[in-house]
Amino acid sequence: MKYSKLNIAKEAINHKGFVRKIPDIFRMVKMWRKGAYPMKSIDIILPLLGILYIISPIDLLPEFAIPVLGVMDDLAVLSLTIPKLIKEVDKFLLWEAEQKYSGAKVIDAEIIK
Repeated sequence: MKYSKLNIAKEAINHKGFVRKIPDIFRMVKMWRKGAYPMKSIDIILPLLGILYIISPIDLLPEFAIPVLGVMDDLAVLSLTIPKLIKEVDKFLLWEAEQKYSGAKVIDAEIIK
């Protein structure tokens, strides 16, 4: 099977939960840019730069010059980028839920098993 950037991008999109979290990624970046979501800049910039590197036609190791290594650098970047981005989105979703329900009061609750 010949690997290309298109195939690598398809594999990244097939990552469990990645497609469902795309709207959350955009919302997280929007909240971070507004200053509402506290996050280190490096924690969002590096994963986004990694995704841009995969999408970009410019490579450090081009596929046409070095076929196997050209794909391997893209796979390495993807293997670091997608899990980091998913982890940051999960942190954001937890923060968002805490913000939404921080003022909520539990009046009458029952534990059901």
